[in-house]
Amino acid sequence: MAFRGPKFRGQRVWLWRWRRNPLRRRADVVEAWVVLGAWLLTVLVAVAAGLAAARSVEHGSAAERATWRPAVARVVQKTPGKAAHQRTTAGERVWTTVRWTVADGSAHTGRVRVAPGSRAGTAVTVWTDPQGHLVTRPATVSEARLRAVLIGSLFGVSGAAVPFVGGMMLRRRLEHRRMAGWDAEWARLGPQWGRMTG
Repeated sequence: MAFRGPKFRGQRVWLWRWRRNPLRRRADVVEAWVVLGAWLLTVLVAVAAGLAAARSVEHGSAAERATWRPAVARVVQKTPGKAAHQRTTAGERVWTTVRWTVADGSAHTGRVRVAPGSRAGTAVTVWTDPQGHLVTRPATVSEARLRAVLIGSLFGVSGAAVPFVGGMMLRRRLEHRRMAGWDAEWARLGPQWGRMTG
């Protein structure tokens, strides 16, 4: 079994790899630069990815608010309703076919959710894109901002994971090389030290 050397638990010295020290080796300086570079890259990637994703979400939401329009649609046929002994909850909806006309006069049909028991001809508000296709209601400014923050945070954390994990893997590899170097030095000097202290 390879000797790993004693573990000394003394007072922690911050930035010891950057200070002049006769025990500091080239590997210690390289490791310090790797750790610093990994942290800086992690922060930069997190901020850049988060801001880019948030900006994209906000621009997309603004474009939707600018181009999507509400339209009045009419239920094509009566929707099934609840029986008299069954209670209907306030938010309950059923799917049905509706028809609406867009600005150029062309008629469109689609399926939306309406209240149970809606009669044919009942007016419902739908949202359409410039081509007249059904879309969801666009997010309000506050909803879009919240969505942008959440998605930006998710993208920032995901993007930061790449340089962070890469830096940690590189640091671990350097640490293994350093430990292998210590093992080699101990194998060479250990027997001599035993003779000097014996």
